[in-house]
Amino acid sequence: MASSRVTVSAAGPANKTPEIPDVGNWFRSIYHSATRNDFQGNLILNLGLFAVGVWLARNLSNIDLMAPQPGV
Repeated sequence: MASSRVTVSAAGPANKTPEIPDVGNWFRSIYHSATRNDFQGNLILNLGLFAVGVWLARNLSNIDLMAPQPGV
């Protein structure tokens, strides 16, 4: 029975730069998933707009726009 020796290295090159994610492909995949058909696209869009509205309401609710501004 012949034996074969295979050397496996778990570490890569020491000076390898980290990969930068391609943001264009990420946006393209979101666009294609949101435009599959009318119902799914509208659902994704409406959920996104709802999430933005909730975020704005939670984070901007303590601002009194009618209060006098300092230094004016």
